[in-house]
Amino acid sequence: MGVRSANRLVSNEELLSVALKTVTIEEKTLRLLYEALPRSDFISVVRAVYEGVPPGKVVLTGVGKSALIAQKISATLSSTGTPAVFMHAADALHGDLGMVTPRDIVFVLSKSGNTPEIRALVPNLKHFGVVLVAVTSNSESYLARQATYRIVFPVPEEACPNNLAPTASTTAQLVVGDALAMALAHLYGFSAEDFARLHPGGTLGKKLYLRVSDLYPQNPRPWVWRRALISEVIVAITSGRVGAVAVLEEGSRQLVGIITDGDIRRMLQHYSVDQLGRLRAEDVMSSPPKVISSEALAVEALDKMRRHKINQLIVVDPEDEKKYLGIIHMHDLVREGLV
Repeated sequence: MGVRSANRLVSNEELLSVALKTVTIEEKTLRLLYEALPRSDFISVVRAVYEGVPPGKVVLTGVGKSALIAQKISATLSSTGTPAVFMHAADALHGDLGMVTPRDIVFVLSKSGNTPEIRALVPNLKHFGVVLVAVTSNSESYLARQATYRIVFPVPEEACPNNLAPTASTTAQLVVGDALAMALAHLYGFSAEDFARLHPGGTLGKKLYLRVSDLYPQNPRPWVWRRALISEVIVAITSGRVGAVAVLEEGSRQLVGIITDGDIRRMLQHYSVDQLGRLRAEDVMSSPPKVISSEALAVEALDKMRRHKINQLIVVDPEDEKKYLGIIHMHDLVREGLV
């Protein structure tokens, strides 16, 4: 017989009750963590990391579910400005200790603080001379006694019906790690620009660093003179493939307007066939055109397009709004995942 009991009938109400009890137990654990978090030790750990990294780094380790939480905390620290790596406690005893240096700060996560792997690993870490931080719920454990700093949190019970599977305890570990990372980020003055630098591939990162100048040069740069015939305008829009054409003043080449394919459709509705042959660009252009600086963030272009319900913006020189550089299209922003 496997772990599932055959023909076991459980009502929806019973399942919901178990789920809500889990939430209640974990919420209680976090309330206890809030009350019992060792304030002075926590601040000492934050200061130790801030003052010691670099030249060293933060190493997080554990076994079982604690190892998974350690891995997540490592990722959170690294993404918010604190160099951190994950090392599985079991693998550390078989060669991975080579990643540890005497300048490092090592966080060991263990609910009991007495597992065989932890008892074997701790003396080796102390031999390196590292700063050892215990994250545990057992203040009397071997780990807690050997650590330089101790972050101890009470876990009266796990959410597991048998009080065995790590649930409430790993939630508490995770929150301790997040609290550490956020306190350090605040200490560093970690900014949105810093986040973007470390997350260049994500959508949020792109919103913080991608500029109009990164996008518009790949597009054609269609334009016509102000006195150009409508037939010339239609050819320019069609060949330009961005759904619009810039209108420039003869002689000065200064930007005076924009004509979109929408303007052409509206023109056909308002003028007779005889009139169309006599129309020029200046008769149907929108002036002044909606523009965006080439140095503006791409997300600013997106916001402007949405506010004005348009699909293109004329890109201009940051120091001269009459100097036409190109056109950015909504499709450019969609392609980058900003929409």
